[in-house]
Amino acid sequence: MHPEILAQQGYTAVRADRTPTRELFPGIQLRDLWRGPTGAHAHLLEMAPGSGWPRRDVHEPGPEEVYVVSGTFNDGAVDHPAGTFLHAPAGSWHLPSTSTGCTLFVFYPQG
Repeated sequence: MHPEILAQQGYTAVRADRTPTRELFPGIQLRDLWRGPTGAHAHLLEMAPGSGWPRRDVHEPGPEEVYVVSGTFNDGAVDHPAGTFLHAPAGSWHLPSTSTGCTLFVFYPQG
């Protein structure tokens, strides 16, 4: 191993498949991946086919950023296939659902 490629202090690596899940709503599982000292946090969200939020998902106190890892995610208006990045500003909302199932990487830069 070369010293110049060693990870620096604070560098974090997480195996998502080894991270516990918690059910947010029926068919929707959340895996906590990382939480920073200022409140920023990252998750992996797994939605089973036909699942969705029972109410509006409001982005407070800050924005939400989503990358569709697999499947097709619907924000309440549009289907977004794997490979799509979404940025939702603070105060905005959507109604997440999926007909096919999907996996999302979700990041909250301001908590």
